[in-house]
Amino acid sequence: MTEEEIQEEQAIEDASKLTAKTVYEVIRRSGDEELERSNGSLFWSGVSAGIVISFSVLGEAVLRTYLPDTSYSYLIENLGYCLGFVMVIIGRMQLFTENTITTVLPFLHSPSWSVFNRILVLWSIVLFANVLGAFAIATFYAHSGAISAEILPAIEELSRHATGMPPAESFARAIPAGILVAAIVWMLPEAGASSVSIIVLFTWLIAAGDFTHIVAGSVEMAYLMVTGDLGLQQAAFGFFLPVLAGNVVGGTVIFAMLAWGQVRRDID
Repeated sequence: MTEEEIQEEQAIEDASKLTAKTVYEVIRRSGDEELERSNGSLFWSGVSAGIVISFSVLGEAVLRTYLPDTSYSYLIENLGYCLGFVMVIIGRMQLFTENTITTVLPFLHSPSWSVFNRILVLWSIVLFANVLGAFAIATFYAHSGAISAEILPAIEELSRHATGMPPAESFARAIPAGILVAAIVWMLPEAGASSVSIIVLFTWLIAAGDFTHIVAGSVEMAYLMVTGDLGLQQAAFGFFLPVLAGNVVGGTVIFAMLAWGQVRRDID
């Protein structure tokens, strides 16, 4: 082949879409890297994610406060929910719901007790750090005076709605949210310059569909707890545990297993 033909062939390969097998391999290797990170790095990255994801709650509250009362305002205000997710995902911070697929694929590829135990350790550290960050920023929002008194009622209203569903409903609404976050992770290797658009579209759908997300929801849960409007029992059993279970079912049991199923024979 001539040099021109080689360059043309390379251009075609670069422009071609990634196969499902390639996407799987990219995410699996990313999962391997996450599993090899130190616990300290995971913890502080998780705390950062728990703090930064609060801008999803704040962004939605700001838009709810100042948008006119029209039939379409609900759809616009939910764009604010995308803010924290864009910052966390593009910033490569540790968000628990991303790990429901990223760290699971290495285990599906090479099942072992050591990998399984490491996944449980990583999930525990990241989830604890996310919630710790959520409580820290919720306390700041509630008691520092940094948030305008005009916006605080909207934060409280959003928080009461998110945490006020029956446990079974919270669990059911958490499943689509887990699937959507896992879908974002699956699509990012192919997205390129469209990454932000994909994150915005899918996280907007989480908010507009009134689905429940464990980390963003933990900010709302924490806000009510630090203001004395939500008790520990209701927070844990009425919101946190059902939503956590639903997100894991959506991200791991459904999406990760389906993603693995479509590439397993190719890998074998």
